[in-house]
Amino acid sequence: MRVFDDDDVVATEDLSAKDVEEWDSLSHIRLVVAIEGDLNVSFTTGELAVLENVGQMVDLILRKLD
Repeated sequence: MRVFDDDDVVATEDLSAKDVEEWDSLSHIRLVVAIEGDLNVSFTTGELAVLENVGQMVDLILRKLD
């Protein structure tokens, strides 16, 4: 699923919402739902609230898949 309509967005570890103009609350929810569905994981609100960038999301996903 394509969440952001910007081909220039590259998912680096340091990428965060402040770096992507289209990254608003709705696209954030779409991103989380896509990850949960594609990887068969689920996140709590508390887990998501502390994430600051893509790298932290990747770390959380890896812990869930481990």
